[in-house]
Amino acid sequence: MKLARCTDGGAPFWGVVEVERGELRPIAGDIGDWGPALTRGEGEAALRFDGPVRALSTVRLLPPVAKCNRVVVAGANYAKHLAADFGLKTHSQPIAFLKAHGALIGANDALRYPPLTQELDHEVELVAVIGDTVNRKDPLASVLGYTVGNDVSARDLQRSGPPGVGMDLFAAKSADQTTGVGPWIVTSDEFGPGSPKLKLLLRVNGELRQDGDTADMTWDVAHLVKFVDERSRFECGDILFTGSPAGTAQGSGRFLKVGDVVEAEIPGIGTLRNVVKALD
Repeated sequence: MKLARCTDGGAPFWGVVEVERGELRPIAGDIGDWGPALTRGEGEAALRFDGPVRALSTVRLLPPVAKCNRVVVAGANYAKHLAADFGLKTHSQPIAFLKAHGALIGANDALRYPPLTQELDHEVELVAVIGDTVNRKDPLASVLGYTVGNDVSARDLQRSGPPGVGMDLFAAKSADQTTGVGPWIVTSDEFGPGSPKLKLLLRVNGELRQDGDTADMTWDVAHLVKFVDERSRFECGDILFTGSPAGTAQGSGRFLKVGDVVEAEIPGIGTLRNVVKALD
């Protein structure tokens, strides 16, 4: 099942997407109303549909996370990315931090070029969506589904933290209107047991820049969900970025520029297509 959060110009609403037919069936209520039951495997019986079927082309796809929910980013989760792009070794445990909700954009929205940076980078990532209270003995049972993320980062701002303090991840990762998420959530039942094994692809102007696989994660989705929840409890609707493979601009020096078309894709889930624009 594919679940989208969208708008037709009014208040955001959720719907079940039928991609082949280009249709969307609006759902009554918010993710907190039906997310836990859907996560527990109740299927469409957990949903109450609201109104007629809509053409998918008549709505704007929003990031599939409400403003009341948290955006958590787990970094340093691909050894090749650390080695090739940063010259670092794998850490002894995951790294996690929060991203501002204002950084998020939808699957087809403009990607704002922040005026404070000259080194704007791309990072395609699998994003887990939490649908129920986490059972730390079976963390994946709390995952409603998965979506695509592009954790765009300002690398020069990331390095600008004062000596002895460390990286400035807030400045690097939370710039307004930079981080694509979507186009929809694909529910966990479509992936089988365990942490999903999926390709991660990112293209800039049609050129493949990142080509990775979630099978190469240092810590899988279950480990990351448990790690974060032990420190700050997840709630239904929270989302978790799970790290990016090698091939970022940090390693190549080929940073994004205004006019670039950035496509982050996870086959089996969907594609984000965002054009970099100077919006300030």
